[in-house]
Amino acid sequence: MSLVDAKVRDRMIVALDYPNVSAAEALVWQLGDVVTFYKIGLELSIAGGLDLAADLIGAGKKVFLDLKLHDIGNTVERATEAAAARGVHILTVHAYPQTMAAAARGAKGSPLEVLGVTVLTSYDDADLATAGYRMGVTDTVRLRAGQALEAGIAGVICAPTDAAMVRAILGPDRRVVTPGVRPKGADVGDQKRIATPAEAIAAGADRIVVGRPVTAAADPVAAAEAILAELAGA
Repeated sequence: MSLVDAKVRDRMIVALDYPNVSAAEALVWQLGDVVTFYKIGLELSIAGGLDLAADLIGAGKKVFLDLKLHDIGNTVERATEAAAARGVHILTVHAYPQTMAAAARGAKGSPLEVLGVTVLTSYDDADLATAGYRMGVTDTVRLRAGQALEAGIAGVICAPTDAAMVRAILGPDRRVVTPGVRPKGADVGDQKRIATPAEAIAAGADRIVVGRPVTAAADPVAAAEAILAELAGA
């Protein structure tokens, strides 16, 4: 695998959104060297995914631990320190100023990238209004991106439709990672603010997170390779 190939592969994170470790392990085994980066979320973490994360890291894979931490500062700081000690590459926290600042302290001196979750890609303006937010999605994402920059964390998670705006706020040196990525013709599922892999990269994303377009595909290897080919072209 060439250096360029390795860089492209690292731009695609496959979400292991499974209820148990055995199902996740089966996909990882099937994908082999095609995929280098995996996301472990809340469901799988509770079902034994932290041990799987250690196994993946030991096998040379990169792990995105998507726990969306939000708690008192000391708890977030210590949890972030623990993630860094495990060799996790990316950890998410909710993009509240105190939470992000605490996570920045916990990650200090380590290669762990802390990313603040701005607004979930399954939410729209109506969802925020129902939850009591006075601002819509765009203004909330803009505010939280600026606060992430001030907090000193590595970057943010945002919808691909917000990536260009967020990139303009964060500048070239911070990370922009986008879930809600769907190849053309793929099932949208529960996502509301989506884009194709090439559109996400063109808008300023460093990495994309892909779940069901790979994990639910009849041929996950072919699906992953098609997305990687699109990223290489982007």
